[in-house]
Amino acid sequence: MLARLFLMSFLLIYSVSIMAQKKIPLWPDKIPNRVDSDEKEEFTNEDILWITKIQKPEIEVFLPPNRKNSGTAVLIMPGGGYAGLAYDWEGTDVAKYFNSIGVAAFVLKYRVPLSKSVENKEWVPLQDAQRAIRIIRARAAEFKVDKNSIGVMGFSAGGHLASTLGTHYNKRLPFMDDAVEKESARPDFLMLMYPVISMKSSLTHQGSHDNLIGKAADKQLRDMFSNELHVNAQTPPTFLLHATDDGAVKVENSLVFYQALKDNGVPVEMHIFPAGGHGFGLGTGNPSLAQWPSLLAEWINGLKS
Repeated sequence: MLARLFLMSFLLIYSVSIMAQKKIPLWPDKIPNRVDSDEKEEFTNEDILWITKIQKPEIEVFLPPNRKNSGTAVLIMPGGGYAGLAYDWEGTDVAKYFNSIGVAAFVLKYRVPLSKSVENKEWVPLQDAQRAIRIIRARAAEFKVDKNSIGVMGFSAGGHLASTLGTHYNKRLPFMDDAVEKESARPDFLMLMYPVISMKSSLTHQGSHDNLIGKAADKQLRDMFSNELHVNAQTPPTFLLHATDDGAVKVENSLVFYQALKDNGVPVEMHIFPAGGHGFGLGTGNPSLAQWPSLLAEWINGLKS
C-alpha cells in the first residue's frame, strides 16, 4: 500500500512539471476529406475535457526529459464513441504517465464522422491516424525517438481506430504529396484499452458503429471495419486490456482480437479484470485497475528484449 501511494504521489508531482511542448497540425495546407461548414470546435470540461466537432486535426507533443528518454514513442487516441474525444482522461493524462517512464507521447485530436465538415466520413479518422504516425516517423530525430519503436494506443472507440490503423495501415487514402507520406503508417506495436474491435451486431458498440459507418451499413462495410477479420502475420504485437463487466463495449471484442492474433502467430498479451466497467482511464482510485500502467510498462520494455 505504501509503495502504491508513493507511486501515485510521484506521478502527481511529476505530471505537474510536464507540459505539452507543441501542437502540430496534421495537414498544414488543405485538409483532405473536408468540406466548408459553419461548424466550430466545441470544448466542455465537466471533470473530463470533451472535444467535439473537430475542425483542425493535430497532435499534441509530450516529450520526456533527455535523461529519461527511452527512444520509444506512443501515439494516443482518446475514445468517445466516434462522437467526440475524452481528451484529457484518455489522452493528455496518459501522455504524462508515459513521460514519467521515459516514453515520448503524442495525443491525436482526430476528426470524428459526426462533423458536418467531413466527407467520406468512415475513412476520416483513419486518414488522420495514418498522417499522425507518419509525422512522428518523419520527425523522429527531432523528437529523439527511434522511428522503429513507435506504438499506438487507443481507448474504446479510439481503440477501434488504433486497431484499424494496425490492420489497415496500407489502405490508400487521399493524402498530401510530401515527404511525410513516404513514411510507413504501420505501428510497431498496439495497445488497445477496452477497445471496440468489431462492427458485427453481436459484438459492436452501437454508438460507435452508427457514428462511423451508419445505422444502415451493409455487410461489406461492417466487415471492412470489423478488425478481427483483418489480422495477419504482419499485424503489430498487441497489448489488450478490458474489464469483464464492461457494460458499454463487450469484453468479447478483446477476446476475438486476441484469438485472431494468436491464430496468426502475432505476439499478444491480454489482461482481463473482473470488474471496472468502461472508461476507467488510468484506473486512478481503483487498486486493482491501477496495476495496468505498470503491466503495460513491463510489456513495452519486453518488446526490446
